[in-house]
Amino acid sequence: MNLMAITPQALFIISILIAVAFLTALERKIIGHIQLRKGPNTVGPIGLFQSFADGFKLIIKELTLPMIATPTLFMLAPATALTLSLTMWAPIPMPFPLVNLNLGLLFLLAMSSLMVYSLLWSGWSSNSKYALMGAMRAVAQTISYEVTLAIIVLSIVLLSGGFSLQTLITTQEPLPLAPTTWPLMMMWYTSTLAETNRAPFDLTEGESELVSGFNVEYGASPFTLFFLAEYANIMLMNTLTITLFLNPSPLTFIPTLFTSIMMTEALMFTMSFLWIRASYPRFRYDQLMYLLWKSFLPLTLAFCLWHMSLPMSMFGLPPGA
Repeated sequence: MNLMAITPQALFIISILIAVAFLTALERKIIGHIQLRKGPNTVGPIGLFQSFADGFKLIIKELTLPMIATPTLFMLAPATALTLSLTMWAPIPMPFPLVNLNLGLLFLLAMSSLMVYSLLWSGWSSNSKYALMGAMRAVAQTISYEVTLAIIVLSIVLLSGGFSLQTLITTQEPLPLAPTTWPLMMMWYTSTLAETNRAPFDLTEGESELVSGFNVEYGASPFTLFFLAEYANIMLMNTLTITLFLNPSPLTFIPTLFTSIMMTEALMFTMSFLWIRASYPRFRYDQLMYLLWKSFLPLTLAFCLWHMSLPMSMFGLPPGA
C-alpha cells in the first residue's frame, strides 16, 4: 500500500528529470542551428542522448570541496535547489494536480522565494569572492522580480476569484485570460526570464565578470543538481504561464488531450526562451533593475488597482440603494 502511494510521485519526478535532459539537448540543437553549426550529433540519433552521457560523466567525476568551504551548506545548497524546483510541480493541474491546494498560487510563490536561500548558501559557503558576488547579484535580482510576479498573480487572483489553480481553469472556460490581460502576460513572461536567470538577464552567471557566478566552485554531481534545478524551473515557469493566461480549459473532460495541448504550448514558450538566449546581448545590471523598479512595478501596481476597482465600478450598488 505504501508503495502504491509513493509510485505517482516517483513517476512524476522521473518524468521531469527526463524532460530536463531532452530540454538541454533541444537547447544545444536549436542554438547550434541558429549559429550555423550542428550542435550535439554523436551520442544517439541526432545527438538525442548527449545530455544523458554528459549527466553520467558529471555524476561519476570525483567530488572535490574547496579547502576553505563550509561543507554542510556547500552540499545542502544544490540539493535544496533541486528539491524546491521539483516540489513546485505538485499543484500544477495537467489537468489534475499531484496535490490539490486551495492556495496553490501562494504555495508556488513561497517555494519560488525559498530558492533564494540555495543561491545565497552556495555563494557564501564557497568562501570565494566571485561566488559571493554572484550570489549577491542573484539574490537581489530574484527578490526584485518576485515583487512583479506577486503583483501580477494578485491581479489574476482578483479576476479569477481564488488562489486555487483549479479556479483558474474554471475562469478560463469561456475564454483564456491572455487576450484581455496581454500587458500583464508580457511583463510576466519577461519577469520569468529574469526569475530563471535566463539570457538576456543571466547576470548571476556573467562569465566575463563573475566567472560563472554563485556556482563557480561547484563541479561533478552538485553542479548537476544546480543544472537540473535551473531547467526544471524554466519548464515550470512556462507551464505556469500557460495555466495563468492560456489554459485550454474546455478540453478538461479529455485529460490526455488537455495535457498534450498544455505541454505543446509550454514547449513553444520554452523554445522562445532559447531563441531569446541566442538573439539578445546581456543587459547591464543597472538596466535590469531600472526595468523592474521604474517600468514594471508602476505598471503592475496600476493594473492591480484597476482590476481591484473594476468589480466595484461594474457591479456596485446604485447610489441611494
